[in-house]
Amino acid sequence: MSIKKIVIAPDSFKESLTAKEASQAIKEGLSKGIKNCSFEIIPMADGGEGTSEVIAEANNGEMNEVEVTGPLGNKVKGKFAYIEKDKLAVIEVAEACGLHLVPREDRNPEITTTYGVGELIKAALDKGAENIIIGLGGSATNDGGFGMLQALGAMGKDIDNNEIKFGGAELAKLKSISFENLDERIKSCNIRVACDVENPLVGDFGATKTFGPQKGANAEQLESLEKALTHYGNLVKQATGLDVNNTNKAGAAGGLGAAFMMLNAKLEKGIDMVLKYTHFEERAKDADYIFTGEGSIDDQTKFGKTISGIAKISSKYNIPLIALGGRVTDDANELYDIGVTSLFCIMDSVKTLDKALEDGYKSVTKVCENIGRILK
Repeated sequence: MSIKKIVIAPDSFKESLTAKEASQAIKEGLSKGIKNCSFEIIPMADGGEGTSEVIAEANNGEMNEVEVTGPLGNKVKGKFAYIEKDKLAVIEVAEACGLHLVPREDRNPEITTTYGVGELIKAALDKGAENIIIGLGGSATNDGGFGMLQALGAMGKDIDNNEIKFGGAELAKLKSISFENLDERIKSCNIRVACDVENPLVGDFGATKTFGPQKGANAEQLESLEKALTHYGNLVKQATGLDVNNTNKAGAAGGLGAAFMMLNAKLEKGIDMVLKYTHFEERAKDADYIFTGEGSIDDQTKFGKTISGIAKISSKYNIPLIALGGRVTDDANELYDIGVTSLFCIMDSVKTLDKALEDGYKSVTKVCENIGRILK
């Protein structure tokens, strides 16, 4: 059988290759072994890092840069995508409150804020957005998303009727919450949130206890943050009727999930949204093969990650799906049951992590050349 079309649709290989770079590496390798074949390149994401650029590229959108408040209250440059024809903005919260914006020694979710996320949303509204996609993930915050809400006009007063300051610890001082001055444009805006976690706001599986340690919280801080977030959730219920303390997905991104629920946003699987907005099914259904991949392929990959979403479509059209990973664990073989045809680790020798990340492009190209020679 001659190979006429191959779809190339990897996610990023974190800290090594962007999705676009990984796509080019796969194409370069396959081209050495397979001739007279068309390659459809569709860089992917699952709602996290790279989502805005992936959707913008698939829809002739533009990237916009704006100065916003970073997680530590300093000014940072944040980007969002805008697609004029759909009046659609795509925002990744990590652009404004990401863990990568806070040096490891300064990580402290008692003081970090999501205020900049609200500023990104306002910038998108100023651009003309009537539809907004939000990519959750990678936040350095645990403020229940209240910083974002403050940037959009919500107010939180303490016992002395003063507005509370930034950070998760400040939530303990809340006496009242008001949405009276919320930006009017939000009410008519259609907001969809890419969210793949099911954690409620508080409790043993809540935002603080599950994600707080990786954001720098010690045991004492975890206890105080849990109390502050519980108090906040109780006030939210009084103000809106929403029981975010016990609602799944409310704990995503340090409680940003809860804040978006207050804005009547719809929380959905990230990969499903990306597949829709990259028009993946229509572009891939006549392919002879699909190549995908990401940095780590393991037993969690089947739960809403890029490869699992692509596997549904490859299975629907009976297209062989080949997945590449910088790391492929033994339990990743469960992916065969959901439509993945074969898994390849791109590591070609024993090397340090730094060297492996540095060699990412070369390693992907090398493996794909050999796969291409087999397919030919």
